[in-house]
Amino acid sequence: MATVDECRKALHDLAAKLAANAEARGKLDLDRTLACRVTDLDTAFHGRIAGGLLLDITDGDDPKAKIALIAASDDLLALVNGRLDVTRAIASRQITIKANPFDLLKLRKLL
Repeated sequence: MATVDECRKALHDLAAKLAANAEARGKLDLDRTLACRVTDLDTAFHGRIAGGLLLDITDGDDPKAKIALIAASDDLLALVNGRLDVTRAIASRQITIKANPFDLLKLRKLL
């Protein structure tokens, strides 16, 4: 099981990767709040996705977030590090993403 600090670092690493790839992807028309809930650590983080970037990552849950990523700590790290395919992880219920269908289609471009 990963630690809270490792999960926090993974989210900041994801934010850095998204920022580095922002120009190659083009501008993504998505501005939503995001909550990342880590089930086995009973912790959460929240931030905002805007223009294809992950911004303002802080500790704590946002129950009103428009997008929620729910995963165990090891699965979160594997997803961010590219060792876990997001489509397979969702299909096998390793991770859950709660969002409206149109937002899910836009998120696929990021992940």
